[in-house]
Amino acid sequence: MLEKIKEDVKTVFEKDPAARNIFEVLTSYPGLHALFMHRVAHALWVRGDKNIARFFSHINRMLTGIEIHPGAKIGRRFFIDHGMGVVIGETAEIGDGVLLYQGVVLGGTSTEKKKRHPTIEDNVVIGAGAVVLGAITLGKDSKIGAGSVVIKDVPPCATVVGVPGRIVGEYKREKIDLDHAKLPDPIADALRMILEEQEKLEQRILTIESMEGLRCKIDEYFEKKKKEIAKIFPLNSETRGENEKKI
Repeated sequence: MLEKIKEDVKTVFEKDPAARNIFEVLTSYPGLHALFMHRVAHALWVRGDKNIARFFSHINRMLTGIEIHPGAKIGRRFFIDHGMGVVIGETAEIGDGVLLYQGVVLGGTSTEKKKRHPTIEDNVVIGAGAVVLGAITLGKDSKIGAGSVVIKDVPPCATVVGVPGRIVGEYKREKIDLDHAKLPDPIADALRMILEEQEKLEQRILTIESMEGLRCKIDEYFEKKKKEIAKIFPLNSETRGENEKKI
């Protein structure tokens, strides 16, 4: 037990750059307190003292703001950063080295007494406010963006964002990755592609008009709005260069 506590404290220092000393970690980290209390509640649950285990997990929730069902299975080096609002269901299974941020929900989607909560494999990072629903599996080293809603299996090393969650990339994990804010934006990529294709079509029309000696009046309001949108979703340098040259 003492070795597990030492490992848990070490994990906090590895995954939270704000951690300064052991006293601060032991006294001021609700995620760590919730984990300690869950281990006691889970031991009671496995032993058959389910009512006591549920009551102990309820005390845990009141003290830390983190709700972990005593039946949930949690591996080593698990860390909940900030913690408030985290919910982990009864049949959830969490591997080693997993990192959760505040507001994460590992919820169930069935009223039947069976496996109905997610399985989280090793070294997964789940961003703040993300919701993972059902008896699905998040593969090893995967990363879930903040605010995402995941309802399907996620393969290893994948990055998921959006509602519902979509796989937007894969990466090879080489070290602990805390930068869960820098994630791809598939909607922005789609809009950027549409803008680039529109620019190409406009240039083709201008070329045809110049060949025919035609000159149409430019809609100044539309051009103004287009520039505003382009600032939010900038075109790539190649497309922009072609457009400026033709204009």
